[in-house]
Amino acid sequence: MDKSQILAKFSSDPDRYYKVTLFEKEGFRRKSCSKCKRFYWTLDESSNSCPDHSENSYSFIGDPPTSKRFDYTQSWKEVESFFIQNGHKSVSRYPVVCRWRDDLYFTIASIVDFQRIMGSKVVFEFPANPLVVPQTCLRFKDIENVGVTGRHFSSFCMIGQHSIPNSQGYWKDKCIDLDFRLLTEKFGINKKEIVFVEDVWAGGGSFGSSLEFFVRGLELGNAVFTEFQGDLDNYSVLDQKIIDMGAGLERFAWITMGTPTAYDCCFGPITMHMIQKLGIDTDSQLVSNYFRAIARTLSKSTDILSSRKTAANLVGIDSERQDKIISPLEGVYLIADHLRTLVFAISDGALPSNVGGGYNLRMLLRRTLATIDRFGWNFDLAELVDLHIDYLKSTYPELEETRNDVKTILGVEKDRYIESKVRMKSVASNMKAQNKKLTVDDLIRLYESDGITPDFLKEAQIISEIPQTFYERLSDLHQSEKTEKKEVLNLDGIPDTNLTYYKDDPHEFDAKVLKTINTKLVVLDRTSFYPRGGGQEPDHGKIGVYDVVDVNKDGNIVVHELKGGVPKEGEVVKCKIDSLRRYGITRHHTSTHVLNASARNTLGSWIWQHSAFKEMDHGRLDITHHSNLSEDEITKIEDLANLTIRKNISIIINEFERGQAEQKYGFRIYQGGVVPVKLVRIVNIEGFDVEACGGTHVRKTGELGLIKITKAERIQDGVIRLEFVAGDSALRYTRNQDKTISHIVKSLGSSKEKILESFDHVMKDYDDAKRKLKQLIKRTSESSARNAIAQAKNLGRVKLYSIVEEELDEEFHIAVGEQATRLDKSLIYCVLIVKNGTIRIVAFCGSDAVNTKKAGDLVRDVAKVLGGSGGGRDTFGQGGGKDMLRIKDALLAAEQSVLGK
Repeated sequence: MDKSQILAKFSSDPDRYYKVTLFEKEGFRRKSCSKCKRFYWTLDESSNSCPDHSENSYSFIGDPPTSKRFDYTQSWKEVESFFIQNGHKSVSRYPVVCRWRDDLYFTIASIVDFQRIMGSKVVFEFPANPLVVPQTCLRFKDIENVGVTGRHFSSFCMIGQHSIPNSQGYWKDKCIDLDFRLLTEKFGINKKEIVFVEDVWAGGGSFGSSLEFFVRGLELGNAVFTEFQGDLDNYSVLDQKIIDMGAGLERFAWITMGTPTAYDCCFGPITMHMIQKLGIDTDSQLVSNYFRAIARTLSKSTDILSSRKTAANLVGIDSERQDKIISPLEGVYLIADHLRTLVFAISDGALPSNVGGGYNLRMLLRRTLATIDRFGWNFDLAELVDLHIDYLKSTYPELEETRNDVKTILGVEKDRYIESKVRMKSVASNMKAQNKKLTVDDLIRLYESDGITPDFLKEAQIISEIPQTFYERLSDLHQSEKTEKKEVLNLDGIPDTNLTYYKDDPHEFDAKVLKTINTKLVVLDRTSFYPRGGGQEPDHGKIGVYDVVDVNKDGNIVVHELKGGVPKEGEVVKCKIDSLRRYGITRHHTSTHVLNASARNTLGSWIWQHSAFKEMDHGRLDITHHSNLSEDEITKIEDLANLTIRKNISIIINEFERGQAEQKYGFRIYQGGVVPVKLVRIVNIEGFDVEACGGTHVRKTGELGLIKITKAERIQDGVIRLEFVAGDSALRYTRNQDKTISHIVKSLGSSKEKILESFDHVMKDYDDAKRKLKQLIKRTSESSARNAIAQAKNLGRVKLYSIVEEELDEEFHIAVGEQATRLDKSLIYCVLIVKNGTIRIVAFCGSDAVNTKKAGDLVRDVAKVLGGSGGGRDTFGQGGGKDMLRIKDALLAAEQSVLGK
């Protein structure tokens, strides 16, 4: 819906939507802004413009309108005490990683804490009514403004004041009265300074009126009254009306302190530590004037670059003082903000990466490091993290528990950034030589494919400024999860299935056929067949004379897929589950919980289950981790898992109301993802692991027998896959391993005791052969390179040598390709190496040829034809594919790519 249309409708009837008891009691008058025509309520008789167009906007800088002074942490204590005294429960913040919503990576508002998705609807589940919460929120769309405007943050504390208007809660009159009293009584703001502006909110199919409250042009909060559903022409009152008042804690501190920026009073000792270490000569009056000017300028224009220039001109700051005072301050503020966001995100289990929400976190850290490099500063990130946590832990004590983990992750990421700078400098050097004008799309591609930040390109003088839309575009790409669409079955009129696998769980039972679909799907009135879900494979068995090959759940109805036909509707059939299969799957499911907790206890708090798969004879667990696992780490995880088995710990399964489970056990319960039901099944391996899980489990860990990790590999940035076997499968695996070793021993003509010695001899012979092969390649590569140049096809300003290779390997062609493009700088060398049913693509471009075609782009075009992928640098690229039938097409694609067709 168009918000302006809703606002016009609501503003045409202010008594219904906006007028509250306070306005009448205190004498607030409703006025229309002389410039933008928006309606607002004020006690100032002379006022003729809304806060956005007021002449005294941001005049609190250097002259706070409050009788009291509170910094960031003290401001929360004052807000909290006020609402507690007025009948609210203070609720601890929820994680910034939004694990209870599958459509969001991060918590973006306090109301998100209490939103749960049920089918296609959003419902609200409050742990108390009314309540107040200091919710840390992450938003990445205004990254370029952070540190520059004095008031933009990548993370901020939203004071959430929430109420349901029932016998415990309240509605508009009391909400606005409380917010007014908070400002006047607790913060000592003169009531004539407070202005309420009429607005509306709409989202998720619901909407309502809202009143924003301002002091001297600074919006402190927005009270939203979510009241209606539908559209503007046909809407009704919600069954569950909600008050969603969100106020910025940073702004509450700023209005009372009157510092030049909100950063000065919200980062405690962090900014002061950096400023003192750098010895920045800050003229407080000059800085105050500048940031007040930029704040007022930005209320009229969103162009940050022109606003900086305008603000500098207004206060008489020349370029020298801009570089000496303002720019370093902007850098200090950016570092403080970005590190605080990373502290919260990593503490709550997120990892910087090139996947999903991790993109935004890596971007923040690399901006921080690039800023430090640009100014040549020497800050210890671990020291700054300590300062942040020391300052914040009185409000957020949980940060203390993950202090060292945060520093570990930042250290790993910093090392990666340093390593990547060598490649980034090479790319930057090539771009500088080409003198190419980069678009926003180019910058996004460079960041996503090579990790090159626009901040680095600015430092390298490839771009003069970072485009305003860059960070917003990047944030949009990685703001939320993408959910797959499922096939919709017509199950109208079918009652919910009686799920006996959660009760007495009979493996042989009778059931009535309620519906058959497409001669292969069957719905029963009751079932013990466990459906596919949460990574657990479904039960197999028999329904009547037919084999059950798959089982799925559609809402609360279980649908069985049969092979060979279906029984008749209305028939009572005998059903039998494959018990051996069920027990194998059950063991592997419980083993997943044990391994996940073992990995977290061994590696760090950032370990979360990314996904999982449980079959009868094997399992797979993907965990969030920053690096490949060493053999020692794998052994430690396995040892802890098997120690847990030997302890024979009881596994307790109970059901809780979702909110009760969250409050009792925290959000670690969401290892398997979102739970779309109000009644949550909690699987508790006592004293070791607690998860929300609908799967089948053993009664004690001793039943698992043995867990053996068979493989550990990094499958994507920030995700490690553990493949494992448990129970009988683990015993069979170890026996097979022993047989394999015996076979190797026999082949080597050795004994088990001397196998390592024999293996060393074999490897030495192999290394000698490999060394001789390299020497041979080196001796022959020049003649092969000259032969390739001679056979190359002229394509305008470049030559193309392309070939399909089935005998010589990649190492040979890399040596030849490097030599050939060195000898002839206009040559493009492209080879398709066929081996073991796959096709490897290797391409080189000479230094002159790259002006026509870049090797990475060429490989990408060729790989696409082969059904694969690839990429690389300007001079070298590699990739692959599997479509053997299109090799000739791929050679043609290479030529067309070079010709630009």
